[in-house]
This record gives sequence, C-alpha cells and structure tokens, in this order.
Amino acid sequence: MTITTRTDTQSSGVHAADGHDLIRVQGARVNNLKDVSVEIPKRRLTVFTGVSGSGKSSLVFGTIAAESQRMINETYSAFVQGFMPTLSRPEVDVLEGLTTAIIVDQERMGANPRSTVGTATDANAMLRILFSRLGDPHIGSPNAYSFNIPTVKASGAITVERGNKTKAEKATFNRLGGMCPRCEGMGNVSDFDLTALYDDSKSLSQGALTIPGYSMDGWYGRIFSGAGFNMDKPISKFTKKELHDLLYKEPTKIKVEGINLTYEGIIPKIQKSMLSKDVDALQPHVRAFVERAITFTTCPDCGGTRLSQEALSSKIRGKNIADVCAMQITDLADWVRDLDEPSVAPLLAGLQHLLDSFAEIGLGYLSLDRPSGTLSGGESQRTKMIRHLGSSLTDVTYVFDEPTIGLHPHDIERMNSLLLQLRDKGNTVLVVEHKPESIAIADHIVDLGPGAGTGGGTVCFEGTVEGLRGSDTITGRHLDDRAQLKDSVRPASGALEIRGASSNNLKNVDVDIPLGVLCVLTGVAGSGKSSLIHGSVAKRDGVVVIDQTGIRGSRRSNPATYTGLLEPIRKAFAKANGVKPALFSSNSEGACPTCNGAGVIYTDLGVMATVETTCEECDGKRFQAAVLEFTLGGRNIAEVLAMSVAEAEEFFEDGDARTPAAHTILDRLADVGLGYLTLGQPLTTLSGGERQRLKLAAQMADKGDVYILDEPTTGLHLADVENLLGLLDRLVDSGKSVIVIEHHQAVMAHADWIIDLGPGAGHDGGRIVFEGSPADLVAGRSTLTGEHLAAYVGAS
Repeated sequence: MTITTRTDTQSSGVHAADGHDLIRVQGARVNNLKDVSVEIPKRRLTVFTGVSGSGKSSLVFGTIAAESQRMINETYSAFVQGFMPTLSRPEVDVLEGLTTAIIVDQERMGANPRSTVGTATDANAMLRILFSRLGDPHIGSPNAYSFNIPTVKASGAITVERGNKTKAEKATFNRLGGMCPRCEGMGNVSDFDLTALYDDSKSLSQGALTIPGYSMDGWYGRIFSGAGFNMDKPISKFTKKELHDLLYKEPTKIKVEGINLTYEGIIPKIQKSMLSKDVDALQPHVRAFVERAITFTTCPDCGGTRLSQEALSSKIRGKNIADVCAMQITDLADWVRDLDEPSVAPLLAGLQHLLDSFAEIGLGYLSLDRPSGTLSGGESQRTKMIRHLGSSLTDVTYVFDEPTIGLHPHDIERMNSLLLQLRDKGNTVLVVEHKPESIAIADHIVDLGPGAGTGGGTVCFEGTVEGLRGSDTITGRHLDDRAQLKDSVRPASGALEIRGASSNNLKNVDVDIPLGVLCVLTGVAGSGKSSLIHGSVAKRDGVVVIDQTGIRGSRRSNPATYTGLLEPIRKAFAKANGVKPALFSSNSEGACPTCNGAGVIYTDLGVMATVETTCEECDGKRFQAAVLEFTLGGRNIAEVLAMSVAEAEEFFEDGDARTPAAHTILDRLADVGLGYLTLGQPLTTLSGGERQRLKLAAQMADKGDVYILDEPTTGLHLADVENLLGLLDRLVDSGKSVIVIEHHQAVMAHADWIIDLGPGAGHDGGRIVFEGSPADLVAGRSTLTGEHLAAYVGAS
C-alpha cells in the first residue's frame, strides 16, 4: 500500500517537497510591528516599502533574517557559539519556511588598516597564487606575495630519525613572507612629534604627559614610579638613558606594591593601543591626539606598496603584484584577459569572472589596493555583493538594505539586473527600498505603515507593483511623483574657488562652487564627487560636513544624549522637583543599581553565548524606583524617554513642562524627518540615513556658513523627500550655503546650480562635464545625468 502511494505521487509529478514555496510570518511584534502577518513567495524578488521608521527593517532584518541566523548558529557546538554574537529569539508567533539568510547591509567594511578591496574579495589570494606560478624570478609560495605575512627565519637543533637511531642536527628554517619589514605591511611609517607627547618643563607627577588617559592619579603613576622614574624631576632634566627608557623601553617586568606588572615605553605602548587601529575607529579625543602627535609618511623602503623587495622583484609581463593591485579594476581585467597560460587556465577564469563582476556592479573604478575602510556604505554593500554573485549556493534568502544607495540612475539599472540575476539562480531576494526604479522590478510588494514609529508597524498593502500604484497608501500615492524644475533659481552671493584639484582621479579641476544657493554635485559613482569635496572644500573654515559615517556611541547612547537634548530635560526635572540633575541620568546617580542603568542584565555562561535579560528591578526603565517618583508635567523621566520626538515636541511646548531649550532641539529633529524616533532609542539601532539626519539636526546649531550633505535622501521615503527639500530651502533662505552630493533626481531638479562630474568613473571621470542650472542640463542632455534628469521630469 505504501509503495502504491509513492508510485502515484511520483507519476503525478507532484512532490511534497515542492509545496514549500512561502515564508510565513505570523504575529511579528519586533520593535513597532503590531502583530504583523505576511506570506512572502520564495524564489521571487520581494520589495518592502514604507516611510522611514514604518517597520521595514524590523520585519526583514529584525524578524526574518535574525531568526534564520539564530537557528543556523544553534547548529554549531556550544564552544563555537561562544565566539559568535548573541542573537535573541525575535518576538513572533510563527515563522515557517525560512531558508539560510545572507545579509548584505550598508555597514561599512571593517576599519582594519590591513584590509583592502583585494583582501576582502579573494582577488588578492588569486593574484598571489598566479604570481607564485608565473612570476619571474620565482621567489616562493603565495605567502611570499602577501603583505600580511612577515618573513620568519629560525635556526636551532632538530631531531632526525634514521633507521632506529635519532640524532640532533643543526638546521636553519626560512619562511619567506611578502610583508615590508620597515612598515610591517602598513604602507606608511609613523613619526612622533615629541612635544605633543609631553611638556618637558613639568615633572611626571605635575602631569607632564599630554596623552589621553595617562593620568598620574591612577595605575600609570604607580607604574612609572615602580619603574624607577623620579616623579618630581622635570622631563627636560632627564638623562639620555632616562628619556630613552621613558619613550622606548622594551616591555620589562616590574613589581608595584607587591603586584607583578609590565612597564613598556610610551611610544611602543601608543603604537599598540592607538596606531594598530584605524584612525577613524578611535574615540574623537584620541583621534585628535593621534592627528596632532603623529605624522604618517609613505614608507621609504616599499614606496607605500606594503611589500618586501623580493615580492616587488617578481614580475609577470613587466608588472609586479603591487603594480597590478594599483591598476583600475577594469584595466586589470583586460590585463588578465591577455594572459594566455594553459597551466593556470582555471585560476585565470575565476579571476576574470571576479574582476568582471566588479565592472558589472559599477565598481570597476576601484583598485584592489584601496583600503576597505575608505569605501562608502553603498560601495561596501556592492563589494560584499560580489562574493555572492559567483556563489554556487541556491535557495538562499538574500536580504538587501537599500542597494541603490550611492548609485547614479545610470547604475541603478545595472543593480536591478544583478538582483534579478540572484533571483533567477533560484534564490529568495528581499529588498528594503525607496527608489521607484527598484520598486518597479519587484515580483511582490509588502508596504508597511501608514506612518512611522508608533504610527506604523502594520501591513498597508501586499501584492504587485500595479496593485500598489492603484492603492491609496502613502507609497502608492507617491510612486509616480516627479519633482518639477524650478521656474527661477536663486542668484549666487559669492563663490568657493577650487583650483587645480587633483586628489584621487581628479584631473586638475578648476571650478567655482556658488555660495548662498542650493548647489548639487552629481555624476556616476566613482566620478570624483567626494574627492572634490573632501579634498578641496571640507577642511575650510566655516564648513560643516554631515556624512553617513557611523555615530560613535554605545548602546547607552540615544538621540537625547547625542543631540544634547537630555541636558535641558534633566535640568527641568531637577528644578521642578528641587533635586540634583544627575538623578535623571541613567549613566549617573539615578541609574538602577541592579543593571547599572543599562536596562538589561548580561549573564555570562562561560563557553556558551551570553544571555541578555530585561532587568527585573527596573523593568528595563534604567532608573531607580525613587527617581521615577519625580515628575514633570505629570510624566516621569522614563516616560519622557519613551516618547517619540513628535510627542515630546508637543509636551515641552507649553504648560508645566514648557522647556524652550529642549523644544528648539526637538524642532530640529522633527525638521529633518525624525519625528518618529523615540528619545531613548539606542543609537546602535539607527540606519545610515537616520544617523546622517540626526547629525544634521545636531550640527544645525553649529556656527557654519557652508553645509555639505552626502546623499541626505538615503533611507527617505518618496513622501519625505519633499520635507527634506523644504529643510534645505530653509537653510539657504537663512543665509547658509548648501552643497549636496546627490543622485536623487528630485533633489537635482530642485537645485539652483548643478555641477556634474564624469563622464565615467575612475580614470574615465574626474572632469567637470557640466556647470549650470538644472533647466540648462535638461535642455542640453549632454551628459548621462542630463539624459536621466530629462526623462525624470518628463521633458519632451
């Protein structure tokens, strides 16, 4: 009977395994989601739309991708799980049909100074094998071409067994690595300005050391005195040996108050604690010290290539591995194509495919030696995508967070075809997106909203693109919005002169950026926009740069602490209740003693993952119970921090809680489209676009005359772009000059002046191809931007 059933099933061509064609989500309540239930088709491209803060990321990343990753992590041993990030189970009733999720987000790639585009994508590994096979002269294994592997030499006795006898013989070992010994594979050497390390007129006990964290009140004071230094002698009176020991002494064991410690000279200590990290990853005050005290110069031995002389001597067709990595990737692809070597044919084919993927995805202008920490969020996302395009995996769920960020309309078409390529390999592709060009290619749409924060978190529409267009949701109504060219543009009040700009790919550019107007810089990705701004404008006086780099702050930081909003709120609470302001800080006296104001308690289970639980004492509110009894306008401090910006704006406007200083900051937050954020939301949970707008709100109070914004439309819904344009107009009307690096056609159409760079990317770009009003750009259609903008505004 069983056999008959199986035969029937097979003959009918329907298999039970083929029935799993949906990802089912029921009752999702992560963040602001309100019992959301959706069915997402597998092996299709599904786009999630909705205003910023409507719950898209909570559904896609916080629920579907998070549970997939958590379940995969649970398949590893407890020992391995101990090294993995802790993932808690998302709040959802049912999740069925999940497949392995691969997240391709906008997080910048690691700021490790040893990481380059080549090392991050395996291109370097392939090139090293290629040179170890074909390089002339032959110098050794692939390790001999790696700037991350040092040369190791050793000599000593080894035991040799011959027959039944063992004999000690002297031997020398040599492992050739490619690291330049002078700069240790960093490409630059550091030199210290000693005057920035100490004030030689003072003694150590008087605070001679001007290095962040080197206070003589703590352990450092005990260590220096334990190492035998005279703490009361001015450094200018130190002997040569004493000064050498202070600055350069090798690690030495010392005993301080009966405790075994190690003393090490200041300079090697700084090199380990500060210089081994990427400068951008340091805390602001430490970074300021590093920039002041240390000068980085190109290594004289390797010329910045990071490689040893042996590695540089080995060549293929006249080029060494450093020359090849410095080439633009499109040129390198042509060079590899010309290598006809049957002995390494499979390797060349793999390398060729990898390099062509860079060009396909619009990153052909990069070079493999570009440090990965210098890539923008969009470039990082596309670089990660390259690894997946060549993958043999199928039936995987790929999750993308606004993959069109940083892309010119011309490049968005290519990105769309890559997303469809991933889908056509049999994968489920989930995309969080705002651009109408990318929404248009979806097989299935899930629109969340209707508003942001507490006003969102429900599914407003599910279905096709045509269905969305006809629906009455915010996204449906704005899907075909097109900004109009302005009837008249503002006249410039002056100009920022740039002469002979030649950083990166710029070709001796001369340009006048008009002041007192809204000026938009555009051009394909890699055309030189950022090089022009950051190289020639950003460091001038009165210029405020607001980019998308991560806001440095722990999970204790939130919009209220970052913008300085908490200060007037604390003072208002203190004044109303006749107590100290410090009581209303979860990082100070008012903190819950059980969780130290974190709201959660971490339990370390040894080799297993650390468990995070809500603090039972304060119920996650972070404050002592006594502090919560103090109120302002009928609300306690925890209730105020749980308010959204829009609610708080109303709350602090009038009545008992009227606080003008807080209201001013809240006004600015609402102005930049962050009315839905809660005041106490951890900064670590914000998207790239939200971070930038939070910085904009904080820096609008700065005394700057020129504001530079790097793609402010990132993460903005079509409906919110209008609000952003209104904000930019208000900034210009208040006497500021606003320069925007942008690809969004609505911002281009609204500009007073456009500077278009190109015509291509990398060495095909770096020139000014157009300067003038948007109307002239559309009329001329002389550039790629002009063609796309004309199509966007519907010019005939």
